[in-house]
Amino acid sequence: MKPTISTETQQEALVAAKATQKPGQTKEQTKLIAQGIEKGIAEYKKLLKAKARERDKARKQQLKAKSRTVNDINDLDDADEAFDSQSQLTLATWVAIALLLLSWAGFTTYFLMV
Repeated sequence: MKPTISTETQQEALVAAKATQKPGQTKEQTKLIAQGIEKGIAEYKKLLKAKARERDKARKQQLKAKSRTVNDINDLDDADEAFDSQSQLTLATWVAIALLLLSWAGFTTYFLMV
């Protein structure tokens, strides 16, 4: 599959070939030089597109890595919050513990007196 070269590129190549034309050079030689310049321009554009794709891939990878890092940090924050909520003893918990200890103390005292 031969890449199609735009008419704009062909005109640019012809202008460049005519600008560098030597005295005594035939039209056929100038045309061949223009075709070589066309190929060079097409190759250059192809390289630019490839570089742009690589930059875009690298940018997307950086964004993915950055979002993964942010998600990991958010997950750690969520885990810390869950741990903090589990480790904190509320007033109701303290009251339940106190009542349990009081009931054990009461049973122990009752059995010691009997």
